[in-house]
Amino acid sequence: MKCPHCGEFNNKVVDSRLSKDGLAIRRRRECLGCDRRFTTYEQAEEMEVMIVKKDGRREPLSREKVRSGMQRACEKRDISMNVIDAFLDELERDLRESGKKEIPAHIIGEKVMARLHELDGVAYVRFASVYREFKDVNDFVSELKTLLDREEARKERGQRTEDSGQRAEGGAS
Repeated sequence: MKCPHCGEFNNKVVDSRLSKDGLAIRRRRECLGCDRRFTTYEQAEEMEVMIVKKDGRREPLSREKVRSGMQRACEKRDISMNVIDAFLDELERDLRESGKKEIPAHIIGEKVMARLHELDGVAYVRFASVYREFKDVNDFVSELKTLLDREEARKERGQRTEDSGQRAEGGAS
């Protein structure tokens, strides 16, 4: 390891520990040339995941492209960058753990839409409108109707669960 201060290659490790996220080893080093200390991080080299686009082109997975699309969808919504970054960490980990070297782009788009659907309906519709290439207002209306129907069904399931819980409590007396 080359010293960032003097360029000397001889140094010694004076401390090693896991990084805060546990995904790397943090090493504190001391240069044997200038006696200054510096920190390095060691992590496993991960397999590069290639994304197969609709037209058949292949390109490396770009965390920044996915983040950018999510940020645009979440603009002026109450969704923090920490939530987006946590999702991106999870997405990258899931894709790498799948063992597949090539992933169709639509799988990533669907995963992003699913997460945005959980987080915020407006962000979901914004992302879906670009991702699914809505052509006119009817496409928006159709997607909003589907979203509202799902929300209504979810509320009904929740109400039925509450009702059955209240009946069970009442019958136990």
